[in-house]
Amino acid sequence: MLTISRKYMEFNGMRLPAVIHNEESLTYAWKEFQTRDDDVINITYPKSGTTWIQEILSLVYSNGDPTPVTTELSWDRVPWIEQHQARSKLENRPSPRLITTHLPVQFFPESFFKTNAKAICTIRNPKDVCVSLYHFSLMVEFMEIRENFQEFVKYFLSNEALFCGWFEHVKGWLKHKDNPNILFLSYEDMLKDPRGNVVKICKFLGKDLDDAAIDSVVTHSSFKAMKENPMSNYSAVPDYLFNKQQGTFHRKGVSGDWKNHFTPEQEEEFNRIYQELMKDINLDFS
Repeated sequence: MLTISRKYMEFNGMRLPAVIHNEESLTYAWKEFQTRDDDVINITYPKSGTTWIQEILSLVYSNGDPTPVTTELSWDRVPWIEQHQARSKLENRPSPRLITTHLPVQFFPESFFKTNAKAICTIRNPKDVCVSLYHFSLMVEFMEIRENFQEFVKYFLSNEALFCGWFEHVKGWLKHKDNPNILFLSYEDMLKDPRGNVVKICKFLGKDLDDAAIDSVVTHSSFKAMKENPMSNYSAVPDYLFNKQQGTFHRKGVSGDWKNHFTPEQEEEFNRIYQELMKDINLDFS
């Protein structure tokens, strides 16, 4: 059986799994990638609704036709720009290109800000992100793991966390909240009003979908639909990358699951650090 290294690499101080990233791919994303005016980029910190937005974008650009999401793998439909296969997947792709990234703003394609390309940045409650990422780390064979959830929380709050950590990632992107070419979404608000957010996305992208098409986007991008869709639920990932005995990629897709994991002491410490690092930023995760 093939085994995968859990070794991490560093790129200008950013830590990320070495098996799916390298210096060449990160340099390509940051410095060499030529953004087109009609590119659409899905920006998230890991476990913050990445696959959800991939699915919505695929459906919006098919005008609600579910064929693309049922016949092509999500990571091929909306590939990551920082992963090692990005150049081959993106260079000759016809427009409009739908692209995904976990990159913090300081390593985002520099060419983006010189174009009319658009990006959607989704932000999720960091406690829920922490819980989801913990369970994900137990499943994937290329992430560092921690002995227990308590140790993982310490890791999540440290400067060793993936992609410069949730706090730096979110704060960096929020500096661009007034950029008309970047739409900021709340994972929690999307859960409360999925249709309203699909309409918001369509308006932002200039896509005029009728009610039936919007309903189709909402239906086929629901948590249930994605979990049951082999093109979106990561069941096609080889076992040497995903230990499927540890669970499924789509675990719960809810808000507030952190309450089932954090002890009062962990919550207090997390809140203290959150207030310290986010003191000038007002985010609502209700």
